[in-house]
Amino acid sequence: MKKPFINRALKILLSTNAIILMSVAMIGPIYALYVEKVGGDLMEASLAGGIFALTAGITTLFSGKISDKIKESELIVVIGYFIMGIGFMLYTVVDSMIFLYVVQVIIGLGEAIYSPAFDSVYSKHLDSKQSGTQWGAWESMNYFTIAAGAVVGGFLVSLFDFKILFVVMALMCFGSAIYIYLLPRKLL
Repeated sequence: MKKPFINRALKILLSTNAIILMSVAMIGPIYALYVEKVGGDLMEASLAGGIFALTAGITTLFSGKISDKIKESELIVVIGYFIMGIGFMLYTVVDSMIFLYVVQVIIGLGEAIYSPAFDSVYSKHLDSKQSGTQWGAWESMNYFTIAAGAVVGGFLVSLFDFKILFVVMALMCFGSAIYIYLLPRKLL
């Protein structure tokens, strides 16, 4: 019998990471509108994005080294998801551009902490004869969640407001973190 191209561990990683990526994508297309609501302009929205990316880039270098030294890298993924959830929840109380920049740093830290550990755990479960297909599954999932998240985020803000969106984004991160944390370690 032929092995499925995605094993159980990869399915778990794909589904929990899809939730995280979708939560991030929910704010993407409407982020500038949120920054404007907080009192910023287009340049400040761009600066906030730069602060996030710079924080994530620097932290990722250190996070990768740390995840190589930790036996249960999936716990690093849990920490990163949880930090992102805290950052998304903090969006609900942002009242200045300085505070928004701090939140961007927190979210950047969360993403940078989980990403190398996630890649390590995912790679550990790859079949060497199907690694292109299995990484392709992650890449496809990434694009599908961006598409869905962009629409869902706009829909939620149109129906409710940004605060509801941020609570949903945070709950998605917390849910993925808790699920991975509670999994028996032998599954990942």
